[in-house]
Amino acid sequence: MENWVVGLLVSYLLPELFVAREKNTRGRDLQTSRIAARPKSGGSVILRTEPVGSLPRPARLQSALIDFDSGLIEEAELRAEQDRAVSDSLERFAETGSPIITDGEQRAPSFATYPFAETLGGAGLSENLALDGQYFAIFEDGHHRQLPRLTRGPFRYTGYASQNVEEARLLTSLPLKQAVIAPSMLSLLYPLDGQLDGYSRKEFFDDLVNECEKDIRLCFIAGAERVSLDFTEGRLALRGDPRNPWTGRALLHEFIELNNRVFDRFSAQERVNIGLHTCPGSDLDSAHSADVDYAQLLPELFQLNAGYFLVQLASELDRERVYQLIGKTLRPEADGIEQQVLIGVTDPKNSRVETPEEVRDQLVSAARFIPAERLGSTDDCGFSPFSIDDKPRHASPDAARNVAFSKITSRVRGTHLAEEVLGGS
Repeated sequence: MENWVVGLLVSYLLPELFVAREKNTRGRDLQTSRIAARPKSGGSVILRTEPVGSLPRPARLQSALIDFDSGLIEEAELRAEQDRAVSDSLERFAETGSPIITDGEQRAPSFATYPFAETLGGAGLSENLALDGQYFAIFEDGHHRQLPRLTRGPFRYTGYASQNVEEARLLTSLPLKQAVIAPSMLSLLYPLDGQLDGYSRKEFFDDLVNECEKDIRLCFIAGAERVSLDFTEGRLALRGDPRNPWTGRALLHEFIELNNRVFDRFSAQERVNIGLHTCPGSDLDSAHSADVDYAQLLPELFQLNAGYFLVQLASELDRERVYQLIGKTLRPEADGIEQQVLIGVTDPKNSRVETPEEVRDQLVSAARFIPAERLGSTDDCGFSPFSIDDKPRHASPDAARNVAFSKITSRVRGTHLAEEVLGGS
């Protein structure tokens, strides 16, 4: 199978197969899932803080992934490296003091394609997908990521993100967060023009909504406390890049409608713990749509009936302007819930570690425009949405991994400091 190209070099987007386990062996359901509570600080203000999803994979794991795809090692050796990376991720995440943790997607070669392939080299790729699909994104440094193309219906996931949660739940009792891919991203699998014989775009969208709902519910059943949809394509949809035709087709409104069909499957009580993440991309320490003005995106974005939003902000040039935009456009009532926003306070593309005081100051500044009871913190993006990522601004994947945990620690500590300031203590 042809691998995905990054510039003139080979890179990877295809993730490993996650096999859904329908049976709930822990007696949990979404309605009774405990909400991970933030510990109270000295003040009366409590700010939620949580990660987006991914962490840099250790260099050993990245090498093992490449060797496995090349036929140099057996599956058991790859699984051993993944197990080691997951265990290390959970342990180091717990040490940051974060009230909710994640395995960092160490078993998933990318955030986007776990639903339909097993490995980086393409083993297990769904039979109704071909490799000549459209680009997902062209990044500012010139590299790109390309999607497969759907050739016929019906479309069904062959793997679900809940496998991450199930495996992590065996290793920790701490609350777990899991990210899933939004149906809007997967809608780009369908040919941009025309219809597939015997399988209309409408039928495909119906299948996407069903599968995404199942993906979310299985994560909660497996033990996740919070689930968020990755929606990096939202900002990119406004870019109008002539090299990437779909970005010039005014698809944002269609994306919003499609994703809202998923949120509409859940009650207001359930959606309190279902969020959505937006960012201008983060791959090889490069973005794909940072030049798109948030003023174009936010009024549309907040029409989504998500319970909360994770919004990239630490790397914005004019943060205060965006804080004001959020304050004006975040809805106080969204189909039965009051929307929350977790602003990005650390930049995964930058190797400099923000201080807790810098995190505090961002949150205190944001609270001038966003009610503190609806405010929280996160990272701008996942630290490595794609598994093979040498993190060029960080010297090495292992160095980037160390930086990521340091940034998370600063985020957690800085959020506590902001609580104290905003609470008047």
